[in-house]
Amino acid sequence: MSQSPPVIDTFVNVNMGSIERPEWLTRVAEDYFDRSQAIFQDISAEQLLETMDENGVDKAIITMRALEPDDRILAFASKHPQRFSLSISCDPRQGMKSVRALRQLASDHRVSLARLVPFMTNVAANEAACYPLFAACCDLDLAISVNTGIPGPPAPGMVQHPMHLDEVCLFFPELKLVMAHGADPWWAEAIRLMLKYKNLYLMTSAYAPKYLPDNLLQFMNSRGRDKIIFASDHPVLGMDRCAAEARALALKPEALSAYLYGNAQRLFFDPLEVR
Repeated sequence: MSQSPPVIDTFVNVNMGSIERPEWLTRVAEDYFDRSQAIFQDISAEQLLETMDENGVDKAIITMRALEPDDRILAFASKHPQRFSLSISCDPRQGMKSVRALRQLASDHRVSLARLVPFMTNVAANEAACYPLFAACCDLDLAISVNTGIPGPPAPGMVQHPMHLDEVCLFFPELKLVMAHGADPWWAEAIRLMLKYKNLYLMTSAYAPKYLPDNLLQFMNSRGRDKIIFASDHPVLGMDRCAAEARALALKPEALSAYLYGNAQRLFFDPLEVR
C-alpha cells in the first residue's frame, strides 16, 4: 500500500542500459553511487509503473534527448498520459537544430520541460548559445531546468554556479527556470536567487533528501514553500529511497505536500492541459 502524501518524480531515466556510456558515467556509477548494476538498465513502462505504485508516486517525467528521439520513450507518455510526461535534454552547441527539435517534440507530445546540463557541454547558462532555447521555452510556456552545483563526474563545475542564472532571469523574466540536481555547495546563493526571482525554482534530483542542508529545509518551511520540487534521477538514485527519505524530512505538512506534489503539478503538468 502506498504512503501519503502522493509524489510526482520529476527526473526519471528509462534508457540507462542502452545509452552510450562515457568513462565519466561509469566512474560515477561505480565510485560515486556504488550501484552500477542498478543504474545501467533499461526500464519498461510496466516496470516503472510498478515501482511508482509501490512508492506512492502518482506521476513521473521521463528524460529523452532532443536530437535522439526514441519511440520507446515517447510511448511512455502517449500510452499512459495520466502518469507520464517528457523532459527534453538539449545541447546548446547544436544551435537551431536543438531549438527546432524541442519545438517539434513539444508540439507533438506531452512535454513538461526542457533540460540543459552545463557540465556535459561546458556551456554556462548565461552564454549566448543557450539563449535561443530560453526564448523557445518562453514562446512555448515550457519550463527548463539547468543543472547547478558541482557535478559528481570529473567534469567542469564552475559552469554550473547558480549565479550564472542571475543574468538569465533578468533577461527572461517570464521564463520558468528550475535549478536541477540541487546546488551544492552554493545553496545560499541558490536560495537568495529564488527570493529575488519569482520564476526561479530548484529541483532536488540526484541528491538524497536526507542530506539536504538545514538552510534549504528552513526555506521550504517558510518563504520557499512553493519553490522546491522533488525528483530522484531514478535509477541513478532509487525512487524508493528518495521518496522515503523525502517523506521523513522535518517539514510542515503543507511544505511537504508542496515539495512532493503541488509545485511539480502546478509547474509541469497544469500547463499540459491548456497547451
